[in-house]
Amino acid sequence: MTSARPTLRRRTAGVACVSLAFAGIATTGAVSASADPIVDVQILATNDFHGRIQANGTEAGAAVLAGAVQQLRAENPNTVFAAAGDLIGASTFESFIQHDKPTIDALNAAGLDVSAVGNHELDQGYDDLVDRVMAPYDAETNPYGGAEWQYVAANLKVKATGDDAVPATWIKDFGDVQVGFVGAVTEELPALVSPAGITDLDVRGIVDSVNEEADALKAEGADLVVMLVHEGAESTDCAAMPTADNAFASIVNDVSPEVDAIVSGHTHLAYDCKFPVDAWSGEAVTERPVVSAGQYGYNLNQLTYSVDAATGEPVGVETGILPLAGAYPADPDVATIVADAVKEADVLGAEPLGEIGGAFNRAKLSSGAENRGGESTLGNLVAEVQRWATEAPESGEAQIAFMNPGGLRADMVGSGTDAFPRTLTYKQAAAVQPFANTLVNMDLTGEQLKTVLEQQWQRDADGNVPSRPFLRLGVSEGFTYTFDANREEGDRVTGIWLDGEAVDPATSYSVTVNSFLASGGDNFRAFADGANARDTGKADLAAFVDYMATHAADEPLAVDPSQRAVGVSFPADAPEAYEPGATVAFDVSSWSMSAPGDVTDPELTVSLGDTELGTAAVTTAAGTTPDDTIGTASVAVQLPADAPAGATALTLRGAATGTEVTVPIEVTEPAKATPTLTVDAPKTVVAWLQPARLDVSVETPDGTPTGKVTATIQGKKVDVDTLNKKGDARLWVGPFKPGTVEVELRYSGDDATEAATTTTTIRVKSLWEVIFGAW
Repeated sequence: MTSARPTLRRRTAGVACVSLAFAGIATTGAVSASADPIVDVQILATNDFHGRIQANGTEAGAAVLAGAVQQLRAENPNTVFAAAGDLIGASTFESFIQHDKPTIDALNAAGLDVSAVGNHELDQGYDDLVDRVMAPYDAETNPYGGAEWQYVAANLKVKATGDDAVPATWIKDFGDVQVGFVGAVTEELPALVSPAGITDLDVRGIVDSVNEEADALKAEGADLVVMLVHEGAESTDCAAMPTADNAFASIVNDVSPEVDAIVSGHTHLAYDCKFPVDAWSGEAVTERPVVSAGQYGYNLNQLTYSVDAATGEPVGVETGILPLAGAYPADPDVATIVADAVKEADVLGAEPLGEIGGAFNRAKLSSGAENRGGESTLGNLVAEVQRWATEAPESGEAQIAFMNPGGLRADMVGSGTDAFPRTLTYKQAAAVQPFANTLVNMDLTGEQLKTVLEQQWQRDADGNVPSRPFLRLGVSEGFTYTFDANREEGDRVTGIWLDGEAVDPATSYSVTVNSFLASGGDNFRAFADGANARDTGKADLAAFVDYMATHAADEPLAVDPSQRAVGVSFPADAPEAYEPGATVAFDVSSWSMSAPGDVTDPELTVSLGDTELGTAAVTTAAGTTPDDTIGTASVAVQLPADAPAGATALTLRGAATGTEVTVPIEVTEPAKATPTLTVDAPKTVVAWLQPARLDVSVETPDGTPTGKVTATIQGKKVDVDTLNKKGDARLWVGPFKPGTVEVELRYSGDDATEAATTTTTIRVKSLWEVIFGAW
């Protein structure tokens, strides 16, 4: 399908440039009227850069990114450098601390032309994007702004007027070929940023908005239309993209054929896919590229279109993903920008955030090395910060948060070596969490929470045990659990509680983790199965800065030394239920933090309800293996004799650490004593005239029984008496007819004594036999 072409691009180059400049369209004289009829246009694209200006491992850094663009542009002047959003926000410290001005300067120097608006561009609100980021730089009035590229978003409108909140489209003119760009931001934007920051904006449907603007671009003279969208695929499986039940599938399937390529982002994945589309009249090109460069400037998407300059029709396209690290030279100007930013960050990083009341440490081995298998005050603090940062309704109302130990890169000990409290600076906080992960909120059932905790005992996707076989998650306040590492894999977590209430396997809970864990990082694949997962738009470091401002404004931030996870292991021969007065014995582990200086308990107390049953000494010694067994105790306590039957729990408490954990047990009904039932009965009685007196005695080894004694003859109760204080009863039975009578005597039992039964036989003589027998 082709669109009518305006005469604009048929004019001479000089007239075209004047007209396009008047229309606000970027122009270049790269293609002349006498050029080869086939023009190669190169589009280089990035996404989700997030201020990663410094090279770091697999991250190429802004200088190499700029060097790559410049080298590739030199090879083909008909080049556009574009982006799919999230260039700023959730940035590393050297950019974050300077309001992302170093990133803006670096991308300006790299020659970025156009970008979709991402959700992180709106972290500080719409006014910040327009009045700072997009506004011209001014040393006095706008020292942190000045992006020279064009932001575009067709589906972002001003509520009051319906006008574009930012330009919907942008055109790059190469003389005989014009390339139009239409932008869009994820429709989930209202859930990803503070509602107050975008209260004046309306986020409309991506597909309808883009289709309308694509038609307008073609009508305006664009030969190629490229969609820049801050929305992305959930996996790199191209075949799954159009069949998935998500917003991106709708984009892939329903965006107008007038759109020649879709450059995407948001999900931080790198993919290079093509899908059939009835977009071009010729048969040489029948597929539309759908691409993403991943994240953090690791790669560039490269799309090279061959366009017939005479007709404006694309006749071919080549695409690829270009890894940058080690493949391109660093641009010296951008390298200087980065170096200056790092120096300035060192100065700004000295700014205090507040005071800490003690050292927040990572877990340690006896060698002093980090122990990622141990619980730590730092891991629990960061988890609590992230829960707190996402507890508002717009962020998911988080109830629980977890932190991966590998995301903690330094202990948080404050400035100097003086006694606490000590000052904590920006840079020291940033050293703890240098990855600038965002916080992702999701819903997990109680059963999924158990799976998450079980996955601390590690297996990779292929079922192999990795080099770090155990990783202990940091856990937010109020969430506790017990485990037994000796049990079978997958069944080691023995109890889970939230705010003292047992977690229900079928109930859904709001959980926050960083973006690394949310994607299943560190083999915690259960997080990737969370329902309603959404990026809250909050960066981990920014959340910590806000937490310090709130919780350390007036007094130092106190260290919480309490354990969230405690090992409880019962012996193999432990009964399923305990009688009142019985001894309950088990071993405790993981009662103590492991870093030097961490608060520990010399003993723990064991209680049943309000009754303290005893104490157990706690032994704390740093371990040599990456597990969580530090702080051990052997518990043996006697239950009260009057302990009520049924399900109950022992409570373990540590006075110094504040650790408190529940150990469920079952109490049976108390065992009853076995009585001795005896009866003194006459051997004979006279028929019809003489009843039989039965003297019954009930004895037990531990007390005087109570209850009743019943005499039964041939299934019929004939007499009942209550035991006296000595445990005796007297019953009269008869008189009987001549013969033999068997009397069953049954003791009813009581709360402490079992029932019992015995029989006695009485011979009943006739009067004749009695009289003549005597002769």
